[in-house]
Amino acid sequence: MGVVLRNLQKVVPLRRARLRKDVDTLRHILGVHKFDLGIICVDNNRIQQINNIYRKKNVPTDVLSFPFYEDLRPGKLPCPLQRDELNLGDIFLGVEFVMKQCQEESLDLHGALTVITAHGICHLLGYRHETEEEWTEVCMEIDA
Repeated sequence: MGVVLRNLQKVVPLRRARLRKDVDTLRHILGVHKFDLGIICVDNNRIQQINNIYRKKNVPTDVLSFPFYEDLRPGKLPCPLQRDELNLGDIFLGVEFVMKQCQEESLDLHGALTVITAHGICHLLGYRHETEEEWTEVCMEIDA
């Protein structure tokens, strides 16, 4: 199983090989290396469109996750019945948005993208953060 990594933006130079390596490491750490994962890097316009369509928020953001298993309980791995169900879902990374944050806070872009991807994977694994309690739980999973 693997990672499909697409870079659909041209605003930010991106080292896909490094991001792919970091994502593979994340998948092993989180115990989801047998599942396929899609990562799509987009600019502010595209992430804003997607955010508006699916979340009714007409602003760019850092990450949007679309799980294959929509009703997964946080912390539980999916139990696929068929080989073609070995899929976690897709993560859209707002690379331009993340780069602006990195510039404002003097952070490394690729390190930040790895953290944001971990955040996205947590969403694919059922973690949500609509409340403060849910946000604390997501942060604990990322830090684990």
